[in-house]
Amino acid sequence: MHSVVRTRFAPSPTGYLHIGGARTALFAWAYARHHHGTFVLRIEDTDLERSTPESVQAILDGMRWLGLDYDEGPFYQMQRMPRYKEVLAQMLAQGQAYYCYATPQELDSMRENQRAAGLKPRYDGRWRPETGKTLPSVPADIQPVIRFKNPQDGAVVWHDLVKGNIRISNEELDDLIIARSDGTPTYNFCVVVDDWDMRITHVIRGDDHVNNTPRQINILKALGAELPHYAHVPMILGEDGERLSKRHGAVSVLQYQQEGFLPAALLNYLARLGWSHGDDELFSLQQFADWFALEAINRAPAKFNTDKLRWLNQQYIKAADVSQLAEALTPFLATEGLNTQQGPVLTDVVHLLRERAETLVDLARQARIFYHYQPPEADALAAHLDLAVLPALQDITRRLATLSWQPENIHDAIKSCVTQFGLKMPKLAMPLRLMTTGTAHTPSIDKTLFLIGKDTVLQRLREQTDKIAG
Repeated sequence: MHSVVRTRFAPSPTGYLHIGGARTALFAWAYARHHHGTFVLRIEDTDLERSTPESVQAILDGMRWLGLDYDEGPFYQMQRMPRYKEVLAQMLAQGQAYYCYATPQELDSMRENQRAAGLKPRYDGRWRPETGKTLPSVPADIQPVIRFKNPQDGAVVWHDLVKGNIRISNEELDDLIIARSDGTPTYNFCVVVDDWDMRITHVIRGDDHVNNTPRQINILKALGAELPHYAHVPMILGEDGERLSKRHGAVSVLQYQQEGFLPAALLNYLARLGWSHGDDELFSLQQFADWFALEAINRAPAKFNTDKLRWLNQQYIKAADVSQLAEALTPFLATEGLNTQQGPVLTDVVHLLRERAETLVDLARQARIFYHYQPPEADALAAHLDLAVLPALQDITRRLATLSWQPENIHDAIKSCVTQFGLKMPKLAMPLRLMTTGTAHTPSIDKTLFLIGKDTVLQRLREQTDKIAG
């Protein structure tokens, strides 16, 4: 039996690191960490037509942003071609694989005939060597593929650590192509050799790979390799019950970064997609690793809920270290065109605003009032102001000018002014907000004015009240 747990995440760089892949990586990472094992990153880049350097970089960037550190790798399949060809030669020599010269046209005709006869389309083994069988003459102008000589009787049986016992009859499996006519090995073959060479003990992947597993097990057995344990994780569905795709919104991990989600919040949410630990909703990555067990993964698909993710992200923003949150917010402020050198200390602004923000994008937009003043529109100000309030505004300006500038003193001054003039608080607070920030929507007015600063507040109030009075 395996003594040291070794898991792997093996994405294909034909696109970005998507949410389903990130959850698979998270589960594989957590299982390795839980068992004090090794987590391997492998890039399966043999699809030359679709693999791109940009996708490779996006995967690496996504893993780095999420904080899913790997112990070995990244390994690239294209750099392992000599090893694959060595194993192919070995299998050919031992009669575990053979050359097949069937043309694409012959294979198409074969499948059409099988469908017409009501049979499942499959390779008919015409080039498979058997005792007493005479093979066709080798054509001179055909570059052959290499096929694995799959067992023809019995069944492949394994205990899936998520799905339970699975049994696939070998009669359902034909002889898989393991190398194309140009000599390049195929996906299922490369995966087997990689898992064997890298001593992977637990293959944790999406359940769209279940059909590949019996083929891979048979190849591993032919090579005399120790079989890993398999755990196939159910897919993630959109809120409409359909498989998660681009039409459901953000599916790239890096897109969530751009939309202002914290990596810890996204990981927490992904961990809860199909896995649970009692009623715990919020937990750290370390807690997840401590608690994680493959047997606790739900066999049913999980539904992605953006509103729940936003709520969870808000909890993480509320609980974050203010300095770290300010650092994470800085690039979003730059995107908004805001210069934090011209205004209050950013950590103070973050501390005031973070209760109201679901994402860093929200937080940056709310911070705009402290770093970019846009005088209120005349119509907006008129909607919250009548001339009867003007004396109160002039009075609060005088009161604020004499204050020791602290939120509690500002609060008391506004309250006293409201009482003196017989007003309800919104009657004064709303125009006060508009005049000093340009918007009617701010956090508590006393703390907002405190952060804007005494001189700036007084200047804006005087300019606006003079404009109205004039």
